Amino acid sequence: MTDPGEIYVGSADIDGPKERGWLLGHFLPPGDPRHSDEVEIKWGRHPAGERRAAWVRGEHRTAVLFLISGRFTLLFPGRTVTLSTPGEYVLWGMGVDHSWHAEQESVVLTVRWPSVPGYRVPLP
Repeated sequence: MTDPGEIYVGSADIDGPKERGWLLGHFLPPGDPRHSDEVEIKWGRHPAGERRAAWVRGEHRTAVLFLISGRFTLLFPGRTVTLSTPGEYVLWGMGVDHSWHAEQESVVLTVRWPSVPGYRVPLP
């Protein structure tokens, strides 16, 4: 936040689609209370069968993904993690390549830090 006394009230389902689900991070304009170079937060709604279009390679951030609802699988080199109970989460560090897919309609909350450019899959 630019002003520690500033308050922003929003809806993840309304604000999220503007930045592919990301609600806070470097990609929001300076002066927006959701602009941050320290952290990114995403509210992800994923239909059953949805897959990340490409693997993230050479990750320079740490991330944690929490399952809110559904069944969501994260793919790592040599390991697959499936989250199926609300509240389950997985954390991975810098340098860990990853991808994902939604086995069922899923809602997830992802937090990454620091907030740095890159890794965006181009829109089809």
